[in-house]
Amino acid sequence: MDRALRPVDLARMAGISTQQIRNYADCGILPPAPRTPAGYRRFDGAHRRALFTYRVLARGYGWEAARSIMQAVHTGDVGLALSLVDAAHAALHDERLSLRAAGEALEAVAQQDVDGSVAPSSGMRIGEVAAHLGVRTSALRVWESEGLLTPRRAPGTGYRSFSSADVRDARMINMLRQGRYPMSQIRPILDGLRRTGSSEALRAAIARRQAELTRRSTAMLEGAASLHHYVTGREPAACHEDPPPGCGA
Repeated sequence: MDRALRPVDLARMAGISTQQIRNYADCGILPPAPRTPAGYRRFDGAHRRALFTYRVLARGYGWEAARSIMQAVHTGDVGLALSLVDAAHAALHDERLSLRAAGEALEAVAQQDVDGSVAPSSGMRIGEVAAHLGVRTSALRVWESEGLLTPRRAPGTGYRSFSSADVRDARMINMLRQGRYPMSQIRPILDGLRRTGSSEALRAAIARRQAELTRRSTAMLEGAASLHHYVTGREPAACHEDPPPGCGA
């Protein structure tokens, strides 16, 4: 497996282009490669292992972090590489804690009666709601333009009038946005709550995020194992040839 390899050989192993192999070599994802007298790069088993390690890492840590990790290894700074791994795991742990806290808070908000217990009073103006929730009035206007909020307009003046239910919805939107939920995922949560009075859509959205975190955690575990094999000179775990869906190699 340590025989001489051409860029096309590595490309075929990973299911990518030969130009991508050259890019990997140029940016330090692969270790330095000697050249033939004619100027062609000569790859071997070490480059194959680096290639597969990088692509396994990318499934869990993302392409950018995986690139930085491999670059650190190839400059001899294994400590930096491991600190990047640690930081990614810490960030994932923080996401888990934030998701748990957001789920508990959102459940509490969703269960509240819309009888004035959520807001000091009904018929609040946009500035009052913004101050009550600690957000900008511009954010409330954006959420309204996206169809997430539908406050009534006062006859004659056209001023927005937020009911207790509107304030509850605004609070939920704010929490979800802080949890990095896109607008497209927030709408069905609110629609389900308004339509049925339940928080099933909310629970489903949180469950999807939890499943995604579990998937990433498992992939990171596999990536860390492959990195260990690589830096210790052992064979890395087998790598799927195709890149992760939605990622650019």
